[in-house]
Amino acid sequence: MERFRVEVVSQTSHPQQVIYAAMHQDYAEMFVWDERDRWPDEESAGELIIKHLLAGNRGHFGPLEHPQIVLNFGWFPHSTMQQLRTHRVGVSFDVQSFRYTGSRLLEVAEGKREVEDVFYLRPLGFYADRQGKKYEYTAEQRQQDIAWCLEACDRYKTRIEQGFAEEHARGLIPFDVRQHWVMSANVRSLMHILDLRAKGDAQLEIQQMCDLIWPHFEAWVPAVAAWYKANRWKKARLSP
Repeated sequence: MERFRVEVVSQTSHPQQVIYAAMHQDYAEMFVWDERDRWPDEESAGELIIKHLLAGNRGHFGPLEHPQIVLNFGWFPHSTMQQLRTHRVGVSFDVQSFRYTGSRLLEVAEGKREVEDVFYLRPLGFYADRQGKKYEYTAEQRQQDIAWCLEACDRYKTRIEQGFAEEHARGLIPFDVRQHWVMSANVRSLMHILDLRAKGDAQLEIQQMCDLIWPHFEAWVPAVAAWYKANRWKKARLSP
């Protein structure tokens, strides 16, 4: 998990002012744009959002859908992408394809890359399955899995050299190949992802992903993030 990264590509500037404008237009008689010179500053807008929109769990999250953030995720296992991609409402993805990006598999086979730069294997230690049965992932077992990943890269290289299409040969590689992707989300949809995937019974890797998202969320919409942390963070409360 030490390779996992989440970086900001772009984000709506003054997002809490944007949320304020949307919230204010819901009940204002006037065209709120004409009052833009009197809008509260970003910090004050955040305070008003908490007071009039979020405090007391009123449940009107619509104004949170306007500001957008675009994040780049790197070196996560394919299984994490599969868990994340189920959350499509307000979220868009562009995901690295192994039809076009298989050269690193060849580099593993040729000894130019480490196996774990391309494939994800869980850290050594004790785990439990969904029924609560405990087991240990040992150093010996992990070395066996590394050897299997290397063997799969060798097989992939052989098939490519035999003229196989990349989308055919990629079916031979282990499931948790590392992938990079770009994801755009609004404040509400990002909170929904955190609601579902930061909780304690979510899978280990996607919990780590949420932990890496968090500082970007906090820096972007600080008042909303402070309220979220106090009221919803890791509590599995689904956003309305």
